[in-house]
Amino acid sequence: MKTEEKVKCPYEKKCGGCKYQGIPYEKQLKEKEKKVRKLLKDYGKPEPILGMEDPYYYRNKVHATYKHMRNGDIAVGRYEESSHRLVPIESCQIEDQKADEVIQTIRKLAKSFKIKIFNEDSGYGLLRHVLIRTGRKTGEMLVVLVVASPVFPSKNNFVKALRKEHPEITSIVLNINDKKTSMILGERNIVLYGKGYIQDELCDYTFRISPHSFYQVNPVQTERLYKKAIRLADLKGKEKVLDAYCGIGTIGMIASKQAKEVTGVELNRDAVRDAIGNAKGNGVKNIRFYQADAGAFMVSMAEQGEKMDVVFMDPPRAGSDEAFLQSVIKLAPKKVVYISCNPETLARDLGYLTKKKYKVTKICPVDMFPFTDHCEVITCLQRVES
Repeated sequence: MKTEEKVKCPYEKKCGGCKYQGIPYEKQLKEKEKKVRKLLKDYGKPEPILGMEDPYYYRNKVHATYKHMRNGDIAVGRYEESSHRLVPIESCQIEDQKADEVIQTIRKLAKSFKIKIFNEDSGYGLLRHVLIRTGRKTGEMLVVLVVASPVFPSKNNFVKALRKEHPEITSIVLNINDKKTSMILGERNIVLYGKGYIQDELCDYTFRISPHSFYQVNPVQTERLYKKAIRLADLKGKEKVLDAYCGIGTIGMIASKQAKEVTGVELNRDAVRDAIGNAKGNGVKNIRFYQADAGAFMVSMAEQGEKMDVVFMDPPRAGSDEAFLQSVIKLAPKKVVYISCNPETLARDLGYLTKKKYKVTKICPVDMFPFTDHCEVITCLQRVES
């Protein structure tokens, strides 16, 4: 593990994104281990945390906001934590460096092309945000220009100028967000250049990533996370596996070569479409995807007498609601592999599951977000037969 520390981030106090700035990486890992141990002490002793070899510039998804300054210049950066005050940032120690360069180029081009920056208070202006997604293994780059209107003056020349500066860009999309909302992306996409998506490789599979796709932001650690989760499932090739909250099908597809069959369930229609395309593109025949609420889907399966051997669940930060957990209990898989990005809600959910014939057999923290206070945790639960 690299121990040398880069210069402390100059934006650290205002940005608030990296709580562990200035703390040696080994110490960050110890702090996260301690936090997980304390929260989950009732369920077992966690394994040592899986840290990164090089914890810098890992984010493959970068979001930036622009703002007109009083002097006529354009600033670009992130909102200060829990506010809408913009912190101008030129480069970030945890974001893809090429993406940060593109963000600065767009700032210069917006000024030279006289593109009006959207003002949240007045509702006037065009450019709201820029979202950039990069493929770590493929090198592909998707630039999403989030605008308040589909009318983008001189868009062809803007795209040409941007590509001249950055030939590494493989696709540019105009995303229309004309609503008064804190959501970054709107529902409509217009492809200005390329395919409108990128591809990246993960655990020897290729995945298509669109503007709205959920894809883990740290690809190096994601491979370790998924491999560990599948190892804990201890698949022998005969199991029926359910991937709840399956997104674009990543973990289910990676698990498919060690399972008899895999079912993926996801509420987001775009993600399901990408998942189906990913399965076809990778030649995976033993996986099916359904667009549905995962909890309701499991209840329906249980009522029809269908069984699942293993359920992978990777819920959002809020964890799973009681209705979903009840549906897991009703389906009664032999194993549950719970991937959590919030140890606090994980502790709450484990409290429910361990009262309903499940026992925790393994707890494995994984550092997906160096320099932040977030930590991912994989927990394996086994059904206890009465």
